[in-house]
Amino acid sequence: MRFIREYIHPRGLLAGLAIGDALGAPLEGSPQPEAWLTNMRPGGRHFRTAGQYTDDTLQACAVAKSLLACRDFNPSDLVQRLLCGYMERPEWYGPTSSAFFNLVRSGTLPQRAALLVHRRNHGSRTNGSVMRGFPIAIFYPADVAYEISRSCSQLTHFDPVAGHCSAWLTMMASDMCRGVSRSLAFIHARSLCRNEEVLSVLGNYKQLRPEPSLDAVECSHAALFCFMNAHTLENAILSAVNLGGDADTIGACCGALAGSYWGIDTVPERWIRVLDGVNEIVQLADALWQVRKDKFN
Repeated sequence: MRFIREYIHPRGLLAGLAIGDALGAPLEGSPQPEAWLTNMRPGGRHFRTAGQYTDDTLQACAVAKSLLACRDFNPSDLVQRLLCGYMERPEWYGPTSSAFFNLVRSGTLPQRAALLVHRRNHGSRTNGSVMRGFPIAIFYPADVAYEISRSCSQLTHFDPVAGHCSAWLTMMASDMCRGVSRSLAFIHARSLCRNEEVLSVLGNYKQLRPEPSLDAVECSHAALFCFMNAHTLENAILSAVNLGGDADTIGACCGALAGSYWGIDTVPERWIRVLDGVNEIVQLADALWQVRKDKFN
């Protein structure tokens, strides 16, 4: 694959997300593996082929396509695109997102559906809205990305904690796509976080053991921990997916961070070669980066 220098980091973000997702998919819902997984393999809860990703990448691509079509964040357009993806593979989706889309399909207004799911499930701080927000990082500069990603999260996840987690990681990725170091990107995100719990956990990521759970804060912490402690993209993503648990989503979040920092030219060829839809993913990243130049420059 030919790498154009300007697009290395945006491409890395979206490809890294999909690769972390696909690598982690066979381990989804499993305990931490005894043997370190290093290559794409088939299997998992939904018997995927090697290199096949989950709803994490499907939803992120829906966000990317909506941004491209509308040239901005458009909640109505995005909900319809997310709903179409859900109707294709509903078995792939998590508890909060599934409940939300089922209500919307039955005619409930999206704003009402998010609140109803939050009440019925006694919360909505799952990680389904965290992993899908990363294309926002390519399109918007960091300060804007923080607020847009919170709004994107709230479409389906009423709990503001999920939105603040998405905002933190997306903002870091936005900065790193634009050449900011990961330490400065971390400091920038920490300075804008307005949720005490998220600030306490992510702001002190070194002090806590990563837990690969569905919880938005624990998932975001695990992804951030693996990324910040890694010396290479490969090490970051493998550290994330080999935690087990919600390995696909933690892998996706860590992969997006690692890709936006190290770039697509550091992704092992053995992963690129077998990743489903890699050309479309790269083209989406390129298009987002080009459109954002027209919009913000």
